[in-house]
Order: sequence, then structure tokens, then C-alpha cells
Amino acid sequence: MPDAAHRRRLLLGLSLGLVLCTSTGRALAGGPAGDPAGAPASVEVDLRDAPRGIVRGHLELPVAPGPLTLVYPKWLPGRHGPAGPITNLAGPVFRANGATLAWRRDDTDMYAFHLDIPAGTTRLEADFEVVTALRPDGDVFGLEAPRTATEALAILEWHQVVLYPADSASDALSVRASVHLPAGWRYGTALETEAMAADVVRFRPVSLTTLVDSTLIAGRYVQAYELGGDPPVRLHLAADGPAAAALPEASLAHYRALVAEARALFGATHYRHYDFLYTLTDQIMPDGLEHHESSDNRSPYRTFLDEDLRLAEGNLLAHEYSHSWNGKYRRPVGLATRNYQEPMKGELLWVYEGLTEYLGDVLAVRSGIWTPAQFNEEIARIAAGQATHHGRSWRNLEDSTVAAQLLYVQPRDWASRLRRQEDFYHESALVWLEADALIRTHSAGRRSLDDFCRAFYGAPGGPPEVRPYTFDDLVAALSAVDAYDWRAFLRERLTRHRDAAPTEGIELAGWRLVAGSTPGTMHHAHEVDDRDTDLRFSLGFYVGDDGGVISDVVPGSPGDVAGLAPGDRLVAVDGRKWTREVLRDALVRSAGAPAGNTIALLVLRDDRYSTLSLAYTGGERSPLLERRAGVADLLADIARPHRR
Repeated sequence: MPDAAHRRRLLLGLSLGLVLCTSTGRALAGGPAGDPAGAPASVEVDLRDAPRGIVRGHLELPVAPGPLTLVYPKWLPGRHGPAGPITNLAGPVFRANGATLAWRRDDTDMYAFHLDIPAGTTRLEADFEVVTALRPDGDVFGLEAPRTATEALAILEWHQVVLYPADSASDALSVRASVHLPAGWRYGTALETEAMAADVVRFRPVSLTTLVDSTLIAGRYVQAYELGGDPPVRLHLAADGPAAAALPEASLAHYRALVAEARALFGATHYRHYDFLYTLTDQIMPDGLEHHESSDNRSPYRTFLDEDLRLAEGNLLAHEYSHSWNGKYRRPVGLATRNYQEPMKGELLWVYEGLTEYLGDVLAVRSGIWTPAQFNEEIARIAAGQATHHGRSWRNLEDSTVAAQLLYVQPRDWASRLRRQEDFYHESALVWLEADALIRTHSAGRRSLDDFCRAFYGAPGGPPEVRPYTFDDLVAALSAVDAYDWRAFLRERLTRHRDAAPTEGIELAGWRLVAGSTPGTMHHAHEVDDRDTDLRFSLGFYVGDDGGVISDVVPGSPGDVAGLAPGDRLVAVDGRKWTREVLRDALVRSAGAPAGNTIALLVLRDDRYSTLSLAYTGGERSPLLERRAGVADLLADIARPHRR
């Protein structure tokens, strides 16, 4: 860790501090107009060693003599759980008046640090590092900090580099932040720049809430694109190489249309400006995290160079952008916590994430990122995937939201049998499709879920703020659009136990879920993006392209009956060395084969080889939607652009 003199040389004397102020309102403070009263305090961050997995931080805060408890953020917005990467915090080392102070970790709360501030002390300093493993598959939801930098780019999440006084309201803490970038790197963030000297950027003071809500990306290859809108929207693209950072004109047009379509859907905005932060790399786990005035989006390096990747990642920005309204402006009361130590309650995540998943897909097709046919294929893929999740028979949708802090980004293994993982995204999206179709049907097409979105998430627009809501508020808003028993509708779908996926909305919209013999465009695109072969709808499992590792096994499927288990390594198919092409050839041959046809899989489990015979005659199976005769095509209406 740098000593004080070295740190001052590194950061050119940009002094910051952390102070408790008097504001206690739930408005999201930020920027010059919304900055809390009181002297700003500070966090300095040095990213120059970030490519090695080392981020250095320095805090300064005014203090008074006596006991002091500082805490490291634990419950992170958008992660819906206690995911603060405390185990990667190297330090802190506290100093006051040039002397190092002793500290003691709380014996029950691992995120709390107790100090005794000596007499005559008015300012406390803290130095520390956050270290990360250089692995692309780090767990962004666990206690460890995932990889967030490569040799060409870095992502700075401010929650990793701050401590704050215990029991404080994050809205009431004023912070001035600065960052030292590697030489020649450019950056993008929703924070407003106050000054820049050499490679050090100092930002205008904001609340701790706004700082944590304002990820920064930086890199050697960063491009910025204006997307229009009022207030203005900008896309910052950082990539591991120059080819990926050049956004194609067609995609630029789609994202400009996305901004217009979102404004048409919601009717008003709740940001002063909005910044998409988009990193393209194969060295950092793909992800998306919403913020009020920005979003942190991460996709494979070739996303705009490979059509399959572009399609598979197509709804990412639309989803995270929708969160500016649904999740940031209107927020479930259980997630509108006072600070980052108060536990979050996720019982309304079927709205926060489920409705956003639905709206992200709708905005993707309305803005031209997907065609209407691809939109339909995505709905089919989601519904068929949910049909494989037999855990629905014991874990209802409501429990999947309450248990989100346990279920988030669990391994795919046995997801169909046990966990249901994050079904509050996809199953909830199907419920919201049904709600949309009901409103359109009841009103003979005069109203839709769009009307609910404008009423609940729209006017009055303005700068960021948080308006918490309850289940009752939601029911009242839906009832104002369509006089229907929404309370009973929602409670039944949240609490029921059954194996069948909720396809009622698809059928009401004029379609039915069927199995086709040829993988659709979106099915193939997701296989390329996920680097696996998705056989859930035929043999009943996934197999990874790299190494042939089986993941998930659908209950009752041929793979399950034969005894396959997640983690098995596929070695050969019908006596030939496994490749995805060899496996698909075996599937094709099975179509129309006589009863009793089997596919022989040689698998390695632990240190033992075994041959499993899968009884199967169905050929390739891939989900698609088929029109229902005599029923209006509401999906076409839902997909139609609404810009005005």
C-alpha cells in the first residue's frame, strides 16, 4: 500500500473525504442540484494496476474523538443479496495525525470495523486494496470480487472501494470521488467530471447512493456514441480491441430507436442524462447491472462482429435501460433500503426483474434489435425452458423471489429438478405477457400494459428519485387501467404449484408452444453465446462445447432415465469421439427410428468410464410458436413500434 507522500504524488493531491450529513430524504441525491449539504468527503481510486487484479483505494473522513464503527457495503442494489466482496478487501489500514490506529472487526458482522478515535483527531485516513482473481468466471454475486479488468479495459464499481459510518443513510453521505487511470485510457460514467489533470479525473460531489449507483468504465479502446433523447442518452463502448469498439451503423440505429421506444412506452424519464456503459471482452463474465442514470453491461468481445452473439445479447441494454423506470425510480418497498447494511426483501422481484425482462424483450423488437419472428422465437425458448423446471411443483414463484439471495447465479446443475434459480425473471415475464394480453383482450385493443407503464412509471418526469411501492399499489394501478381482479390473478400465479409452465399468455395472444425439428435462430444464437449445445427438449440436458461437460438434466428425460448427472464428461457418441456435430448427427438419425432405438453415450464420472443407453426416437426438438386459428395475433401488436 502506498504511503501518504507516494499517494499524493500518484493522485496529484486530489483530496477527498467521507462525512455524515443531515439529509434523510428518500430522494436520490446526486449531481450539483441534488448534492447533500455539508462538506464533501472523499475516495481516491488508483486503477493503474487493475489489469493485474489490484485496485487501490484511499479514504478521508472527518471524525470526532471517541468510538467509531465503519462498514463495508454488504447488500448491493441490483444483486438483491449480501454480495459485497469483503473477502477481497486487503486492509484497511487506518491513520490519524500520522499514526496508525488499531481496529477490531465485529465478531458477528464481518463487514463492520470498530475504532477508537484519539483525542485531538479531526480527520481519519484509510488505505486498502481490492484484489481480484484473473478468471473470466468470477462470481459477481458471491463474497469474492469478480474479475473486472483486462489489459485493455477496467470496470470500477464504487461499492468495492468505500467504507462509511455505521447506521448512516447513504442518501445523507456526501462524497467527492477521483480515479487515476492507466496512461492514455478514456472513460465513461454518469458522474459529472469536475476536473482532469493528466490521467487523474475528479468528479463533482454526490451522495454515497449516487456514487455506488454510478459505475465507471475505462479503457484503451473506448468510443462514445450519442443516442439522442431529451434528456440526452449516450453509449460508451469499451472493448479489448479496436475492431469490437466500432459500433455498426445498423446497431447504432437500433439503440437510437431504443431510446425513442422507451420514452414512448413510459411517457417520461427520471434522469438528467443517461449513459450506457458497455464492455466487450471474453475475459470478464457477461453481466448486466442497472443504475438510475446508467447501466453496466458486459458481453462477449465479438458481440457486434458475430450475428449470433448480437442476437443472443440483443435484449441486454433494453432490459437494463428499463430498470431506470422499473427498479430505480419505482422500487419495491422491501428493496428501498436506507443503506447497504439493511437486508433487502425480494418478494416483489417478479415485478422488479420479471416485468423488466418482459419489457426488455418488447423494447428489443420494437427498436429493431430483433425481428418479430425472433421475438416470437425468444418467447418460445423461454416458455419451453420453464417447462423443464420441475422444481415448480414444490417451490412456487413467490418463494423464488423471497429466496433470491440464495438462488442468484447458482450453477446450472440440477436447476430443472431443484432450485429454479432465477425463474422470477422468465416465469414472471410470461405472467406479464398474460397480463398484457388480458388487458388488450378486455379492451378490444384500446388499452394494453403500455398504459399501465405510463401511469405507474411515467409522469411527472424529472431528476432521479425513488418512489417505493407495495403489492397493493401495483394492484390499484393495474385496476385503474383494466377493471379486473388483478389481486386474485397475481396471487394465484405467485403461489400455485404445478409442473406446467405458464403458457396461458401465449395462447391468449394467438399462439401455442410446439416442438419443431430444426433449431430456430434464437435457439442457435444462445447456444453460440453460452458455448454449449442445448438438448433440453430432446435428450434432456446441456453439454458444454469445451470439454463436453453435462450440465442440468431434465427430470424424466431420456438423459435422466439413463442416469446422466451434471458434471459427467461426454467422451463418445455411438462409439465415435464426441463433438457437437457427432451428437447432432445421432439425433437426426433417431428421427423415425424404430421403437427401442438407443443412443450410446460414453461418459466419464470422477475416474470411471461408463456407457449409458438413451432410449430416444424423436430427432432434434426445438421450441417454436404456432398460430392458433381464429384468435387475434396480439404478439404482432405487442411487437409493433410505438415511437411518436
